[in-house]
Amino acid sequence: MQLDRALLRELPKTDLHCHLDGSLRPETLLELAVAQGVELPTHDLEELRRELVPPKGGDLPGYLTRFRWTVSVLQTEAALERVAFELGEDAAEESVWYLEVRYAPFLHLEQGLSPDAVVEAVLAGLDRAHRDHGIRTGLILTSLRTDEPSRSLELADLAIRYHDAGVVALDLAGSEDGFPAADHQEAFDRVRHADMFVTVHAGEAFGPQSIRQAIHDCGANRIGHGTRLIEDPDLMDYVDDHRIGVEVCLTSNVQTGAVARMEDHPFPTYLRRGLRVSLHTDNRLMSHTDSTKELLTAVETFGLDADDVRRLLLHGFKSTFLAREAKAHLLVQAGLEIDRLLPSSDPATQR
Repeated sequence: MQLDRALLRELPKTDLHCHLDGSLRPETLLELAVAQGVELPTHDLEELRRELVPPKGGDLPGYLTRFRWTVSVLQTEAALERVAFELGEDAAEESVWYLEVRYAPFLHLEQGLSPDAVVEAVLAGLDRAHRDHGIRTGLILTSLRTDEPSRSLELADLAIRYHDAGVVALDLAGSEDGFPAADHQEAFDRVRHADMFVTVHAGEAFGPQSIRQAIHDCGANRIGHGTRLIEDPDLMDYVDDHRIGVEVCLTSNVQTGAVARMEDHPFPTYLRRGLRVSLHTDNRLMSHTDSTKELLTAVETFGLDADDVRRLLLHGFKSTFLAREAKAHLLVQAGLEIDRLLPSSDPATQR
């Protein structure tokens, strides 16, 4: 069976590591900037596309500088709702059945919005995407390592307030080196005690000790990126034994210098060792990608076969931050559709 773009696009997928402010349509960014008087490096759409995509072999700080333009246009309820809706629409069009969107609400208060208004606007956009396109979504609120721990506590309280409205987890992102996750432990304790999920960016720009803190100090159910996990076999065994999800974002990992070349990525090692690894977009705009492209990149670079793809897709559905019953139902439905489109010759890969 040929695992081409058309087939991979049709297969049911999840996107669990997707940043709202990194996933605008270029056209929308330009339109919002013009309407709001926000300065961009260029108003030529094609030049803007090129400017927004970092070169390969860069670093995380350089990658993150481009967010100053997208965050600048996401300071109103209308803009936030629109971008959330369009992201859900774009994901649904490539057969993403379940999407978890993450962002840092406190970055969107420059024009006087309250944190609650920021969350409600994004939830409204995602709800409209569900009504119009059937895609299921969850919202993850992201704290920044460079912020004071007290700020993370505020965000934890915000997440808890909107838990029943669609906020599913708390996240931690930003520069790892010199900004340990353990500093924010109290905030993560708070959301876990409220029966919420936790994901933490770790092992992207710092070593396995960053992943250890994410898991043991913050109680992470999933790890964002985790490229450095391979350096610690004991920790890798722990992640495997406890079925902690590893959110791999292939394209952005090359752009940020987390790996030097795509061929050097530890992803195939994780997959073939049986870790609960899944593929995600990270930032659709900056990485000029989507879920289909990430899957195709894995197939072409690492020689995945149909059974690898099936396993990978099911890992995504198993890693969702849904309640058990809802997750089980979605997993069964996705599995049936995957079996229809991608018949297996290996019983060991079945659900």
